[in-house]
Parts: sequence; structure tokens; C-alpha cells
Amino acid sequence: MRVNDICAECLYDKQMHLSDDRRYLEEVRRIIEERREEDTAPYLVYLFDKEYVRLFGKTAPYAAIKKNFNDLVLSMESLLRDKIESSDDPLGQALLYARIGNYIDFGAMNHVDEETFLGLFDNPGFSEHDRLVLDSFLLQCAAARRFLLIADNCGEIVLDRLFLEQLKKRFPDLELTVLVRGGEVLNDAVIEDAVYAGIPQIARLISSGNTVAGTVYEMLSDEAKEALDHADVILAKGQGNYESLCMQGRHVFYSFLCKCDLFTGRFGVPRLTGMLVEEKAE
Repeated sequence: MRVNDICAECLYDKQMHLSDDRRYLEEVRRIIEERREEDTAPYLVYLFDKEYVRLFGKTAPYAAIKKNFNDLVLSMESLLRDKIESSDDPLGQALLYARIGNYIDFGAMNHVDEETFLGLFDNPGFSEHDRLVLDSFLLQCAAARRFLLIADNCGEIVLDRLFLEQLKKRFPDLELTVLVRGGEVLNDAVIEDAVYAGIPQIARLISSGNTVAGTVYEMLSDEAKEALDHADVILAKGQGNYESLCMQGRHVFYSFLCKCDLFTGRFGVPRLTGMLVEEKAE
């Protein structure tokens, strides 16, 4: 998904919120101005992070934020599981909750508000379009052997586990794999977050092998490439995964909230609208 001028300025603005160091911001501006047409926002953030480490000797500080949101959602886990299991459609309800978790995104937004996040759980629902995509997703899962979930953020990963529990109940023969980032980037989920959320109890857990806040195939580890190439059904969470995977000729389901102008404009919806999208193979 191409980085247009509006998106580029938004990327720069977010780095200004991260640091006011002149040297760093000059490098960020250079990276943006020298971007190639095929470069995506997650890849540019990867380049920003390399400059941040070069100048300051460490990655940007998100550890406390990640722990806070992982613990917050874990504290809700039992209540949400009860609501899921008592609903008319436990798998659909779990998928809705997992999509709400995509709100926890310090890459797409300058401020993530806990009250706003919790309020999203009050009246979640699928649109008519979502329902059609969900029907296709279920049909694909019924005929599949290997399922790959490409995770996105901290906190969200706990809700992903609740979704995977229901997916396994509906399709007990489905082999579940979860792909997380290969190192600290923004507030994205890494191996440690997924283990903390209990993912290994329900699915095989693998790393992308890189610190891109998305899924750039050429940069994936061999294990991640194998999982992506051989999955019968792929569900990619979040805007970053959509930006880096879309229009690559793969059959992928995407689940995310539209959190910035690029996405609200592309899909013609208000901010924080949930989307369930199917992109079929070419």
C-alpha cells in the first residue's frame, strides 16, 4: 500500500511526538523524501527505528506501555471469555473482540486512551459486508488444515488467544500458527508478549525474524516464509499487516480498525470502524 504525501507527513508527525532531536528528525525526513514507490509505512518505520538506535543506542521505549495493556486485557480475560461462550455465535463474538484489540496502536495514533478502548466493547457488531466475509472465512477454515494468524499489537494478542480458542473448538483439526514480530518495534507483540498471553497453549508460535511493524515477505525468516507459503487460511491483524501484504497476489483475510485518514479514506468509513476484508489470490 503506497505511502502518499499525507501519509508521509503523518509518519513524520509521529516521530516528532517520539523525539525532538534535530539529528533524528533530519534523518526521518531524509528517509521519507528518498522513499521508493514500493516502500510501505511499516518499512519506513523500520528504517526510522534503525536511525533511532544508531543515534540513541536503544529502541524507543514501549516496554511499560506494553506491560500495561497486556495486563489490562488479561484482567478482562475471564469476563470476556464468559461473554463469548454465552453468545449465540462464540467464534464471531471472539473475532469481534480480537478486532477491538487492534485499537491499541501507538504507531497509527499519537494517543491511545484506555477509556475509549474499553468503550469499544459496549456494542460491537459486524456490518453486512463483514458477515459476507465471515461466511467465506468459515468456509475456508472448514476445508483447511493449516491456519496462520499474523498478530499485531500488545494487549490485542490476549484477545487473539480468545479467538483462537473458539476457532479450535469449531475446527478441532485445524493446525494453528501465530506469527509475531521478530524484535521490539512500537508496541507490537513479540514472542515474550505472546507467551505472556498464553498463545503457546493453543497454537504454534513463530517469529517474523525482523523488526518491521508489518509483514514484508523478503525480510521474513525461513520459518515465517514457510508458514505463510503453506497456510491454507491466513488472517492478518492490523493496518501494518494490511499495508505490507495487500496486493501481493495472496489470498488473505484482514481484520483491523481504521485509525487514520489513509484507511478511513480508502474504505469510506468513520474513524475506528472495524473492517473484515478478504483479498483473493490473483
